[in-house]
Amino acid sequence: MPVLRSAFIALSKNRPLRRFCEQTRFGRRMSSRFVAGMEIDDALRVAAALNHQGMLVTLDSLGESVSSEFEAQSAADIYHQLLDWISGQKLNANISVKLTQMGLELSPELADGIAVSLAEHAKSLGNFVRIDMEDSSLTQVTLDIVRRAHARPDLRDSIGIVIQSYLYRSQADIEQLLAEGIRVRLCKGAYKEPPDVAFPSKADVDKNYIKLSEMLLASPIYHGLATHDEAMIAAAKGYAGKNNIAPSRFEFQMLYGVRRDLQRKLVKEGYNVRVYVPFGREWFPYFMRRLAERPANVLFLAKNFFRN
Repeated sequence: MPVLRSAFIALSKNRPLRRFCEQTRFGRRMSSRFVAGMEIDDALRVAAALNHQGMLVTLDSLGESVSSEFEAQSAADIYHQLLDWISGQKLNANISVKLTQMGLELSPELADGIAVSLAEHAKSLGNFVRIDMEDSSLTQVTLDIVRRAHARPDLRDSIGIVIQSYLYRSQADIEQLLAEGIRVRLCKGAYKEPPDVAFPSKADVDKNYIKLSEMLLASPIYHGLATHDEAMIAAAKGYAGKNNIAPSRFEFQMLYGVRRDLQRKLVKEGYNVRVYVPFGREWFPYFMRRLAERPANVLFLAKNFFRN
C-alpha cells in the first residue's frame, strides 16, 4: 500500500497526464465519483441535495499553486461568488480554501490579504472560511495567516484551519490554536512527507489522531473530525459518550463520494456530518490524492466505471 500511495502522489504532479485527464470526457467521467462537477451550479446543486439529506457542506473550488496575482484574484472571486450564492440560496454550507490557490507561493502577503477579504465577506453573511492545510513546507505560514486573521476582533470565529495528525508538530499546534479559540478540522494528512517530519507508520498516525481528537472534543470550541476510518469514528463517539459531550458540539467530516453509507448512518444516529464537496476543472491533483489515501478506491472505480 505505501508503494501505491507514493505512486498516486507522484502521478498527481504529472502535468501531461493531468492535461489529458482534465480535458477529456473519459477523465471527467472518471472524476465524477469524487468531484461534484465542473461549474459552480454543479456544486450548489449537490450542496442542496446533501442539505436535504440532513448533511452540512463545505465547498472547495479546486485548484492549487497559481502563477500570477491575476490567477489568485480570479480564484478568490469564485469563492466570493460562492459565499453570495450560499447566502442567497440559504444553503447550510461554508467554504474551504487552499492558500497556494490564493498566491501563497508568489507572495504570503497576497494570500494573507485574500484570506482576510474572504473572512470579512463570510463574517458579513454569518458564514465561515476554512483554510486547508497543504504540505509541511507551508504549515507554519498557513498557521500564521489564520492566527493573524482570527486575532482581529471583527473576524473572530469566521476563519478556521486544518491540522494533520501525521505531523509530529500537530499536538503543539493544536494546543496553541485551542488557547486562541480557533476552530480546527482534524484529518490524517494526504501529502508525502519525510520521516523526520511525519509519522511513517499508519498505527502511529492513528494513535495521534485519537489523541488529538480527544483534545479537540474536550474543548468548548466547535471542531470537525475529518475521517472515514470507522475505528477513529468509534473512538471519538466513545470519548464523547464517556465525557457527556453532546453530538451537537462537534461534527464528523467526510469527502463527497466516499462512504456515503457511513455518512447517512451517522446522520441517523444524530451526529452532525459535513461533506467536503469539491468542484472545478482543475480536479486531477485532488482526485489522485484521494486514490493515494485509500487505494481501495481504485477497485471501486474499476467496478463501477461501466455501470450506468
